[in-house]
Amino acid sequence: MARVPEHARHQVRLECEVAARHLTIVERCAPWCADIGPEWTSLPIARLRYTKATKTWSLYWRDRSLRFHAYDRLAPSPHLEALLTELDRDPTCIFWG
Repeated sequence: MARVPEHARHQVRLECEVAARHLTIVERCAPWCADIGPEWTSLPIARLRYTKATKTWSLYWRDRSLRFHAYDRLAPSPHLEALLTELDRDPTCIFWG
């Protein structure tokens, strides 16, 4: 995903946080004011969850309360690429606004 233009990559970047059965796509932003300190802030964008029984991945979107909900416009898939393509395409504007 080329969501962040090259000229802004020193201020914003996309990262993936890895856990045992899920991956979380996060947007990281450089500190923009001294009051918040020197640390980069992190905002989750989407989550990809793995179900061992079916060997499939499912896509989840995040609400404003930072809770994840199943994205029901795409069936679970054994291929992460299909979910990442949908995340990048974002036809409902639920991930990227």
